[in-house]
Amino acid sequence: MAECYILWDESYLWGLLAWRAVDSFGIPYRLVKAQDIAQGLLSSNPPAVLLVPGGVARRKAERLGKAGMAEVRQYIETGGTYIGFCGGSGLGLTGRYGLGICPWTRAAMRDRMLHLISGHIHVSLSNGAGLCDGAFADFLPDDLPDDPLVPVWWPARFASEPAPDVGVLAHYEKPGDDFWIADLPVASLPAGTFRDWEQVYGLKLRPDFIRGQPCIVAGNFGKGRYVLSYAHLETPASPQANAWLAHILGSLTDQTPVVREVPAWSLCTMEAQWRHPLLEQAGAVMKEILGLGRDHFLLFDRNDWLLGWRAGIPGSHLNHLCAMLQQCRALDPTDEAMAALEKEAARFERTITEFREETSSYLLAERLAMTLSRTYPDAVSQRALQERREAIFGQAMEQGGLYAELLEILDQVLWRQIRTGS
Repeated sequence: MAECYILWDESYLWGLLAWRAVDSFGIPYRLVKAQDIAQGLLSSNPPAVLLVPGGVARRKAERLGKAGMAEVRQYIETGGTYIGFCGGSGLGLTGRYGLGICPWTRAAMRDRMLHLISGHIHVSLSNGAGLCDGAFADFLPDDLPDDPLVPVWWPARFASEPAPDVGVLAHYEKPGDDFWIADLPVASLPAGTFRDWEQVYGLKLRPDFIRGQPCIVAGNFGKGRYVLSYAHLETPASPQANAWLAHILGSLTDQTPVVREVPAWSLCTMEAQWRHPLLEQAGAVMKEILGLGRDHFLLFDRNDWLLGWRAGIPGSHLNHLCAMLQQCRALDPTDEAMAALEKEAARFERTITEFREETSSYLLAERLAMTLSRTYPDAVSQRALQERREAIFGQAMEQGGLYAELLEILDQVLWRQIRTGS
């Protein structure tokens, strides 16, 4: 049976999104670890497609190691298909931490604001223009509109250049109604706001900078193919994006998807199936922390599965932790999952208790700094806030501190709950 392998390591929230999508389509799948790949899984039992979710490309490359990276390259070169979303897309590029299956590189981050975009955006389709044989036209559903609405969540950008084996499937066009730049909802701003900001403050924030840039690319590598997408086609309740992904996976696995839309994912209302005291305690802690953040205007709800946060607040980390915990609680435990949690019970309880105390105190300090920023801008040291934030959550684009300990435990437990299916 043709399967879809999903690389689990260093994916967290994005891994859950990929798993939910593939599972809901009814496509046979298997969650795999970087260690499995390094030990030859792709050559001994090659899948129809290897799907690599979002996350940090560098961390995925480090988990795979030289052996794992070589195995992935060989799998594609000998006829396999690679699909990467966001960080998984970056892993497919050429560079220090890339597989080099696509000759393009990642664009340098010269302006951080260019990467702080999120929400749905219309794209224009180009049917793989640039590929000599148009081999990727079959990856476009016949009923896909000319300007489908697809979601992006803080994407990097391709450094594109002419290459015979690389074609662009989609370019960015105009933003959708839920498009944000950092913590600014673009649709809520009156007409002319960006122009005024440019004239008065010299700030260039209007989203036009992304129009026309590649969003989804495809290409050939040896006998195999790849699709690299900074659009998260696996996003829940995103019908046009979901139908596109269902079509691609159905074509690759020769399976007919049972549905073409990923169901909504309401983290706060999922009914708990595994009522372990430690998970109940952790659930209460996260509810308290998120409530505190909302009450003090530091956190808010973007949608059922995604938090919003004020610039500088580690809302993404809290979102990852909440998603992992809530999905773990919502699934029936397996014997392996129960054993994994019991093995880490003492560390988990100690860490979640300390996490509650430290995170609550830190969020209130951020609230105080925000309150005093206009009248007493130096009253709360930004350096001290950064040090506290890093002690709890780690540095930007990393996992560290108490957060990393909790995430590691939940990652191991969840993997044992959902690693095979359909």
